[in-house]
Amino acid sequence: MKILTVVGARPQFIKCAPVSRALRKEHEEVLVHTGQHYDREMSDLFFEELGIPRPDHNLGIGSGTHGHQTGAMLAGIEDLILQEEPDCVLVYGDTNSTLAGALAAAKLHVPVAHVEAGLRSFDRRMPEEINRVLTDHCSDLLLAPTRTAVENLASEGITRGVHLTGDVMVDALLDHAEQARRSSFLDDLGLTAGEYRLATVHRAENTDDPEKLTAIVRALTEIGNIVLPCHPRTEKMLKSFWLWEEANEGIRIISPVGYLEMLALEAGAAQILTDSGGVQKEAYVLGVPCITMRESTEWVETVQDGWNVLVGSDYGAIVRAAREFVPEKERSDVFGKGDAAAVIARVIREMEI
Repeated sequence: MKILTVVGARPQFIKCAPVSRALRKEHEEVLVHTGQHYDREMSDLFFEELGIPRPDHNLGIGSGTHGHQTGAMLAGIEDLILQEEPDCVLVYGDTNSTLAGALAAAKLHVPVAHVEAGLRSFDRRMPEEINRVLTDHCSDLLLAPTRTAVENLASEGITRGVHLTGDVMVDALLDHAEQARRSSFLDDLGLTAGEYRLATVHRAENTDDPEKLTAIVRALTEIGNIVLPCHPRTEKMLKSFWLWEEANEGIRIISPVGYLEMLALEAGAAQILTDSGGVQKEAYVLGVPCITMRESTEWVETVQDGWNVLVGSDYGAIVRAAREFVPEKERSDVFGKGDAAAVIARVIREMEI
């Protein structure tokens, strides 16, 4: 089969790596990069570290409003589908690249396969939630990472084409965890495993709201001993809200890091404070307590199993959780055992077109 894969953002590069390897054993893959993430630290570095083939097409869309960005991607992907004539279009996750790829394919009557189908935070204020729902409802193959995701789809009347695959981020993590642990990155930063906390902040609901971002910065400063790889969007908003100097005084801010460096930071952290879905999941798999600075999460299993706590952007809740939260339950293999890419390749191979 000829599969056109659409990626555009950092988490999608990670998910794509194991799946692309599995697909290329028996299929032809055309890799399309929308350019949603375009800085070297947010894009090229991941292709190099994870051994992902260079994109066959790069649309170079860049940043912009949701409507502008999605519309530009939709037009560019449509042209490529007409040019490449794939048997299937494969999309990942919940970004504007995901929705644009799914809509372009569906309107041209090309089957859509969605990796991470069925995730729901049930917060329609999040653009990612809108992207997830719309993508699922125009997909032919719904590749669900967990049983909860399968149940979410069934509750919306989607049962045809649904497959429980496990989570491909577990595949990627297991492939690279040992290499990350052996790296000298913590030593290079002067960090000792278990003696620092790791934070990430990039969601628009936090970064674009001055009150929320101020509360988060001041909570992280109060907690202390925080290392924060700073997303370009976050740096821009910290400076826009006159918080950049205050943040640097109380938090150790470093440049964005590659996948292996991030795994090393996550594995060595005493706690992780984040608003990232992927980081919540990686913290769970690595056995690191996670404090999520959001009101909801699509990875509900991490909360149900007691390894993740939701605190929103409330200063007091963030500080209390950092001081008091200790997981009391055992972790499970709720996200699979690291064979999701092989399952996805098999499901696509057996797909009726």
